[in-house]
Amino acid sequence: MEDVVRLLPDFSGTLPASVVALLALVLVTYRASWTVLRNVVTIAHEGGHAVVALLSGRRLNGIRLHSDTSGLTVSTGPAHGPGMVLTLFAGYPAVSLLGLVAAWLVSADRVSLLLRAAVVALALLLVALRNLYGVLSVLLTGTALFAVSWWAGPGVQLLFAQLLGWFLLLGGIRPLFELSGKRRRGGAGNSDADQLARLTAAPAMLWLSLWLLIAFGALAVGANWLLTDLIPFW
Repeated sequence: MEDVVRLLPDFSGTLPASVVALLALVLVTYRASWTVLRNVVTIAHEGGHAVVALLSGRRLNGIRLHSDTSGLTVSTGPAHGPGMVLTLFAGYPAVSLLGLVAAWLVSADRVSLLLRAAVVALALLLVALRNLYGVLSVLLTGTALFAVSWWAGPGVQLLFAQLLGWFLLLGGIRPLFELSGKRRRGGAGNSDADQLARLTAAPAMLWLSLWLLIAFGALAVGANWLLTDLIPFW
């Protein structure tokens, strides 16, 4: 793996950050790439559920990631109340907020910290996984991040970190439109939004709208950070 990463060109010259943003947009909108890379979004989504469940005092029973890019986080605790509401709410915003954190670390010139922290987070997530596909998905994602963080040159690391930030910021939006479409067609009756609607007096569309507001807000702030620099390029 080290030899493969070292074959990547290190960068000298500059590449506009907007080009990286465009590449991330293609990865999110192009069906073939999205089908594969959506697993990364699902990892972040279910990780958000898991972290908030623990922070709210619930017991985390396990996480499953499925080959259709869906996921399931199971926790034990009161079936109603703030802890359950916060746990259900956390999944969709987690993707965009992680993208925002990535953008901030890139703008603060803390690329190595970002990549290595992501590796540690994925290693911790492995403990909670309860199915083989989930383990393989996280291992593959973590291996890619580890290889870049330890063996790639500074230019490759910066490019990868920028792309990761953009992908999470944009990838946090598309699932919300997919969920909205499913709901219009009468599907997704057990979605996070619909479960929240059953637990609270607020309709599912209100939760969906709030998630969209957070996602677009994170994109606006993150884009402001990520578009300020030129990226080393060969």
